[in-house]
Amino acid sequence: MKGRVALITGAGQGIGRACALNLASAGARVALAARSVDKLESVAAEIRDAGGEAYPVALDVASAESVADAFKQVQKEFGAVEILVNNAGITRDGVAVRMSEDDWSAVVETNLTGAFRCAKAAMRGMMKARWGRIVNVTSVVGQSGSPGQANYVSSKAGLIGLTKSLALELAPRGITVNAVAPGFIETAMTDVLPEEHKGHILDRVPLGRIGSGDEIAAAVRFLASDEASYVTGHTLNVNGGMYLG
Repeated sequence: MKGRVALITGAGQGIGRACALNLASAGARVALAARSVDKLESVAAEIRDAGGEAYPVALDVASAESVADAFKQVQKEFGAVEILVNNAGITRDGVAVRMSEDDWSAVVETNLTGAFRCAKAAMRGMMKARWGRIVNVTSVVGQSGSPGQANYVSSKAGLIGLTKSLALELAPRGITVNAVAPGFIETAMTDVLPEEHKGHILDRVPLGRIGSGDEIAAAVRFLASDEASYVTGHTLNVNGGMYLG
């Protein structure tokens, strides 16, 4: 992966941060993208201290203009994006009967449409080079469903469908498109859950523990590598056995 240009959205914390550190350790030149550059600076410093290359860039995946501008900046700094990790995501949970259209739209716009925007921005360079890797971070609930999360579940299920469609479209150009579906992972999103709720979730995990961002990053790294050159359109479950569909 040495010298490859990778862009990770939502790279300031959690899974995105773990992916950035992992790909950088493999030799990739990493563009760190998020709405707040402040959080990215510490990740960039970690990568640089370890001898890697990192470039923090402000990117709001819910804005087409922001996506276009960020990709232009990365192109100027590092060159065309060769590896894209669509990780940025938000939640606005609530039962469907009381969910506002604003909460529905905000989650779908960020988690699904935002991933499409970034993939589209990366495609032309990948097609020209006849090589590319797109990895979409979906979720176990996009496969199993989850009460109180109709917007989030729909966006993550949509990512799986997007992955399959783009895989078929881009395969003739040597570009693979895959997804990673994390289960119950230790992140800022899960940290705020009450301990009782965490316990109920862990009861459904056969391995009996919460997963780590590093374990998701390892799966992303594999799908972004040359070793996975014959894998496309696949959703890799990293969920401790929580869902076996």
